Amino acid sequence: NNVFYGRIFILKGGIFMDKAQFLISKIFTIPYFDRLIEKNNVPDSFQKCITRYVKDNQELTYGKVISRIYSYMDNEYRNEYYYKNTLFNNLLLQKHSLLETAALTELPIANSKADFVMINGKGIVYEIKTDLDNLQRLESQIIDYYKVFKYVNVVVSKKQLEKVKEFLQETKVGIYELTDSKKFICRKKPYSNKDGLSYQALFQMLRKKEFESILMKYYGKLPEVNDFDYYREALRLIEKKISISRFQELVMTALKERTILLEEEVFKNQVPEELSFYVYFSKKNRTNYKLVNEFLKKTVGV
Repeated sequence: NNVFYGRIFILKGGIFMDKAQFLISKIFTIPYFDRLIEKNNVPDSFQKCITRYVKDNQELTYGKVISRIYSYMDNEYRNEYYYKNTLFNNLLLQKHSLLETAALTELPIANSKADFVMINGKGIVYEIKTDLDNLQRLESQIIDYYKVFKYVNVVVSKKQLEKVKEFLQETKVGIYELTDSKKFICRKKPYSNKDGLSYQALFQMLRKKEFESILMKYYGKLPEVNDFDYYREALRLIEKKISISRFQELVMTALKERTILLEEEVFKNQVPEELSFYVYFSKKNRTNYKLVNEFLKKTVGV
């Protein structure tokens, strides 16, 4: 079990984390920021991080506090949120377009969850392994991702790079390094791999109205069976008439169409870099830039 020893928090797997760092990981999540923006009180966990990481006696706004804590993360504690947010800023915002590219996070695929996915003309998975992670599940995660996606990348720091390069040298998996200067460098190019695509895994990604739309397009009608057999028959019909590569393309289109694409310049101008990932994936505040900025300008505790 996870155990506290004074200020040291010991995680499963023998990884040591400062108790205050553990609080940072708790704070930099979508649900936590949603609650923080919604309420006017300062949770104990947030106040403890301010006390620890913000050395400033003057009145502070939430925006300044979040920026200071994020700066600490950049220099000392690059957790999963930091990786995801940097991926979002460096790859999606700088190299793609919010009007043409959809991003997904924590996407369930078989027995795994994809950390970060971008869908434009093709779907690409980015599996993050921070310095706090081990590689025990990486092989099974990659197998799961290839059931739905043709392109998979693993994102690591310099510390994990050589180990991951050795582990993936005979595969089509790409490798990106997050450098000390916050750049993502491709250390191994990903190649298309459709060998692992699975009708069942792809079908499970779809909502009912999505696979029904595909069936109507190819058959002009829906299965006329009881509710118990409905999904099984729908999958059987898809397997019968649609190639696996074409079905994968249709699933990518469906996933992309779920995401409301955003005005890029408005997003860049309204959302601070530290919260790009949060705002984009927040169901409550995804386009509520005014509320987010009003919160960031508030003095902490007032």
